[in-house]
Amino acid sequence: MFGISFGELLLVALIALLVLGPERLPGAARTAGLWVGRLKRSFNAIKQEVEREIGADEIRRQLHNERILEMERELSQSVLPPTPGSSAASKSAADASTAPDKSTPP
Repeated sequence: MFGISFGELLLVALIALLVLGPERLPGAARTAGLWVGRLKRSFNAIKQEVEREIGADEIRRQLHNERILEMERELSQSVLPPTPGSSAASKSAADASTAPDKSTPP
């Protein structure tokens, strides 16, 4: 993780034993372990928060892209000429609207 070998850890433990003594070494090791645990939890919390924010940004970006794609589809449908199959239906509808009404006498 930090590039510390077993020999270096053993050297640090030996120096701690000499400096603190055998009576205070277990308490100091426990305190150091608690601090390391707190640091790990803090870093993990920060990491999760950043990942959550990045995920939220990604979702916003995807929604924005989907809206743009939908707008492009609507625009292309309104600009493109009708397909051959739909022109016959629209032509008959146009003829029906321009034909005189035969149900009422002239």
